[in-house]
Amino acid sequence: MSETPPNTLRHRFDGREDAPVLVLAPSLGTTWHMWDRQIAELTARHRVFRFDLPGHGGAPARPASSAAELTGRLLDTLDALGVQRFGYAGAGLGAAVGAELALRAPHRLASLALVGASPRFGTADEYRQRGVVVRAHGMDPMARLAPEQWFTPAFAAAQPAIVNWAVQMVRTTDPGCYIAACEALAAFDVRADLTRIGVPTLVLVGSDDRVAGPAAARTLVAGIPDARLAVVPAAAHLAPVEQPAAVTDLLVRHFAASWQDTLAEVPAPPRTPTPFAQGPAAAAADPAGAQPAQVPAPAAPPAAHRPDPYEPGLKLRREVLGDAHVDAALDTADDFTRDFQELVTRYAWGEVWSRDGLDRRTRSSVALTALTARGHLDELAVHTRAALRNGLTPTEIREVLLQAAVYCGVPAANAAFRVAARVIREETTLEP
Repeated sequence: MSETPPNTLRHRFDGREDAPVLVLAPSLGTTWHMWDRQIAELTARHRVFRFDLPGHGGAPARPASSAAELTGRLLDTLDALGVQRFGYAGAGLGAAVGAELALRAPHRLASLALVGASPRFGTADEYRQRGVVVRAHGMDPMARLAPEQWFTPAFAAAQPAIVNWAVQMVRTTDPGCYIAACEALAAFDVRADLTRIGVPTLVLVGSDDRVAGPAAARTLVAGIPDARLAVVPAAAHLAPVEQPAAVTDLLVRHFAASWQDTLAEVPAPPRTPTPFAQGPAAAAADPAGAQPAQVPAPAAPPAAHRPDPYEPGLKLRREVLGDAHVDAALDTADDFTRDFQELVTRYAWGEVWSRDGLDRRTRSSVALTALTARGHLDELAVHTRAALRNGLTPTEIREVLLQAAVYCGVPAANAAFRVAARVIREETTLEP
């Protein structure tokens, strides 16, 4: 095991130093120990590199809120260790990092295995709700939910010690890092990019996976040009734990068959020297006495073009209010209301909410106060959900409404408290 600088990941190696490197990446809420039962066989051929996600298993709590950021940290870690070429197997969030690697640094990958993977994990709304639940109640709800998401009922009943291990693993995860990882999964979507993955790929899924099941695996196989599917019977999301022998055998065969040691690294494109215009001094030094090149007068700068804020506004509106709410608003718009929905997206979200002057938590506090003052209770419900997504805790929302009661009136705050309490109950209760 090795401690690493802030921009890298806590990691460990197993196996002989001269063997080709195989990276094993964990799923959300797990540690590198989820791969323990694969190590003995994989180290017969490979030097196995495992890492922990930020805040998982006691790793430094340095949150990363996108799969791309985690990928960058992994590459920084491998660069610092001198590892240029490697195979990669990742589960869940680790599989999302594997897909990012295949898109961002294909020349580094010899072969790829995606375990319990999907081109998009569920919906952004459900992963952002997990963040709301963790802010309100800590990691206990996630820990209680883990066994039924990760294991089949038969395995959970027969292996209580492993179930307890899973619960404790989630319970001890840093809440802020878990929330950031949920944001990473909420934003992850490579459906449009699958055809660009040119690495030999094994897509491995448990037959009973409720997080990223066989249907998602088939989508990956259909989109990735050089991919094959393996469905592991009687296994759920953590197939490497539940069916270790079957998973190990599939990984050994895949990496033995697809590893391309002879594939040369793709060199960086040569830099083109910046051309400099010749001036009188250069002409004087020219032995041929050539006339200096005539440098044209610089063209007038083009008129400033302000980009349309609609698409950034729509993206931000979805992140704050949730896909379900925004889809409902846009799908029900007709010829009479469509222009109004565009105005809301372009002006409220693309122009105002997107400004740098206030963070999203502060903007949510302002919105809750204004809506309370005006008695707009339907919008208050929407923005209470948004406030929870933007990082306000139920306690902080209570304080905002108490402050509003002083300046906006007790009757207005009384109605606001009723609405906010209902929304908070709904949003902080996690359905299995």
